[in-house]
Amino acid sequence: MTESREWLTNELKQIEDWEKDQNDLWFWEKIGRLPFKLLDKWTPAFIQTKIGTLLDELGQYIQTGGSYLSSVSKIPSYYPGLSVDTLEEVNHLPIATMDTAVDKITENRKKIATLQGASTGIGGIFTLSIDIPLLLGLQIKTLQDIAICYGFDPNEKEERVFVVKCMQFIAADIVGKEAILAQLSRFDSQDEIKREVLSELQGWREVVFSYRDQFGWKKLFQMIPIAGLIFGAFTNRSAVQDLAETGKMLYRKRIILERLNQ
Repeated sequence: MTESREWLTNELKQIEDWEKDQNDLWFWEKIGRLPFKLLDKWTPAFIQTKIGTLLDELGQYIQTGGSYLSSVSKIPSYYPGLSVDTLEEVNHLPIATMDTAVDKITENRKKIATLQGASTGIGGIFTLSIDIPLLLGLQIKTLQDIAICYGFDPNEKEERVFVVKCMQFIAADIVGKEAILAQLSRFDSQDEIKREVLSELQGWREVVFSYRDQFGWKKLFQMIPIAGLIFGAFTNRSAVQDLAETGKMLYRKRIILERLNQ
């Protein structure tokens, strides 16, 4: 163990304080889901079909990882100059070093999300339909890379489930957040918890649509052509920032608990 028990305990307390702060559901989060009811009603059928196809592709992620699976071969690029090539070697790194790698990934993905949001924001409501699954894909990749930085393997189905639970946490209301945190706090200690989580995720499309609706109000102004460029860049950057923060906190908590239990 590279950190003292006192340091680990203090860091765990900070993460638990962060978890408590996530329990506030802003009223406008509910109101903001209304734009997507209009989106479903007025969007042409061919775009709806495209969204459905992309969502089906995301559904394969839980089972196989599909095209969204990140590779542990990226490890050397996350830790340049440290001669770290495997997850086992990552597990021996100081948590502060892991944090630095995650922060660099977050900054990189925020830039990509900003560009993507600006590009798809130009066309208003029509390109918004394409932006949603693209943003989901970027966020899934980001969470997996954060997992790798903390020594967890996204090739394992349980880790892909954990990624989706992080996404659900962002989309959930107060009761939902508490339930998800209760599950994830025991994720590494009880097999029945993993089976319970896997069972809940069978309805993947419902997971994706609820997640899509969660940031509806943030996308409202992106429906305006041209002006959507500015709003798209801002909201996509914000969405990646929020999810990356959640991923960092929840994965960081797991590695801290592992070291405390050693």
